[in-house]
Amino acid sequence: MATPNYSYEKRQRELAKKRKNEEKRQRKLNPKDGTEGQPEDMAPAAEVESSPAEPGSDKPASTAG
Repeated sequence: MATPNYSYEKRQRELAKKRKNEEKRQRKLNPKDGTEGQPEDMAPAAEVESSPAEPGSDKPASTAG
């Protein structure tokens, strides 16, 4: 069995804390943007998925001659 890599785990915790503090700082700087509780990278799925409904939908509807 492999030994745990405590340095890696500690680094990940530090990065998580840093990320959380940065998001908190951004919320304090922009309190009126209306996205409290939702960091930019955690946007709602409806906004993220702005692709067309079907991949072949850019073709004309009727191809019959």
